[in-house]
Amino acid sequence: MTGRSFDVVVIGGGAVGLAVGWRCRTRGLAVAVVDPAPGAGATGAAAGMLAPVTEVHYGEDHLLELCLESARMYPGFVEELETASGRSTGYRRSGTLLVARDADDNAALGELYAFQQELGLDVRRLRGRECLELEPGLAPSVRGGIFVAGDHQIDNRALHAALVAACERSGVEVMRRRAVGVVVEGGACRGVALDRDDTLGAEVTVLAAGCWSGSLHGLPQELVPPVRPVKGQLLHLRTPPGIPPLAERNVRGLEVYVVPRADGRVVVGATVEEKGFDTTVTAGAVLDLLRGAFELLPGVTELELTETVAGLRPGSPDNAPLLGPSGIEGLLIATGHYRNGILLTPITAEGIAEAIVARKVPAVLEPFDPVRFTARAVGHD
Repeated sequence: MTGRSFDVVVIGGGAVGLAVGWRCRTRGLAVAVVDPAPGAGATGAAAGMLAPVTEVHYGEDHLLELCLESARMYPGFVEELETASGRSTGYRRSGTLLVARDADDNAALGELYAFQQELGLDVRRLRGRECLELEPGLAPSVRGGIFVAGDHQIDNRALHAALVAACERSGVEVMRRRAVGVVVEGGACRGVALDRDDTLGAEVTVLAAGCWSGSLHGLPQELVPPVRPVKGQLLHLRTPPGIPPLAERNVRGLEVYVVPRADGRVVVGATVEEKGFDTTVTAGAVLDLLRGAFELLPGVTELELTETVAGLRPGSPDNAPLLGPSGIEGLLIATGHYRNGILLTPITAEGIAEAIVARKVPAVLEPFDPVRFTARAVGHD
């Protein structure tokens, strides 16, 4: 290697990559995080919902366990991060209200509620009237709901700014450069190739570049992380002075969610589109999101539309993250978080840092082995 060397180089400056770098630094390692525009990817385009219970899906038991554990970690993680950075993250224990617009939605919520109860999750079924008592701004036609006190929120952009500050204060070098590949010599990863023909040496490299994690040079084809971009469009609104808050809690329908910030900002999201690396904001998506929000909270029409956003989530073949050794010595993977990147930031950072220091993957990460999709893993020659 011709460039500088670190104990750990993290490729990717989103919430996950920065948190991994910060956690490694708190364990005494020399760390660099490489990203040409930290926070410009999925992190900046997220809504910040911390919702393992309302996001639960059939057949994702291991993922639910991971999400619940990360949600439990969040209060302590936020306290430590805000102290280290001197910045607020906008963490709110607001709870989430999942509501039904009509009888069909209410039947679907009934099935979801039964599934959540089978899993032992902390949920409360509500009648329409009870939903309106919690959130008077809901449409009077709301037929019922599920309240999840433990599904919270964080301001994803404030979280990212706090992670940048914590990294820089602690001595992590945040390098605004583009990684073009990994350097593999003698069957092991020795570092990172940068633009302008520079290199960084690393005892351990962590690939946390979101949906771009599969585009770096240097990996054998069979070990390239199988992540793809999944487009999501969302809206940012602001409550004008003199107008009551749209809602106090996160409000979700079956097709849209509304996340009110403490300062009057509101996020409405999000589409799920298989459009490759397209980040165009479309009029149809804006229309669908506003219509969906209006059907839940009619007062949304009084808010100022301040920003439209399209981001790319890193999706994997089974919608679960890739966390741990890559199959090449010296290279770990932390990507594929799909819709749960902000939620899974604390446990990903803690688990990857522990895997580096202790040289053993924590048990909670084992179901998310990055090589589970390779031919060897599925029993082929």
